[in-house]
Amino acid sequence: MEEFMLPCLNKSLFGVECFGCGDQRALSLVLQGEFGQAFYMFPAIYPMLLLLVFLVFNLFKKFKYDFQLKIGLIIFCGAVMMISYLAKMNHYLQLTQ
Repeated sequence: MEEFMLPCLNKSLFGVECFGCGDQRALSLVLQGEFGQAFYMFPAIYPMLLLLVFLVFNLFKKFKYDFQLKIGLIIFCGAVMMISYLAKMNHYLQLTQ
């Protein structure tokens, strides 16, 4: 499965990881049953999987407040991605000093 993964253009060009770096590898780790390693690789993998499951479920079953729940899950995924990215960049900056 790893041979089909796309390289990060941002990391290739600038040498700095982007917000989504690690998501493909984390999904691969989840599918292999390495749940802790997947979280370590990309902490937003579980909120994103939850969002995906909800979106697929919502295609077949509509209910009251589903739009608000979708927006809340999207904001939560974005917040987890932002926090993990800032923590990763903080760690990177500390290593380079």
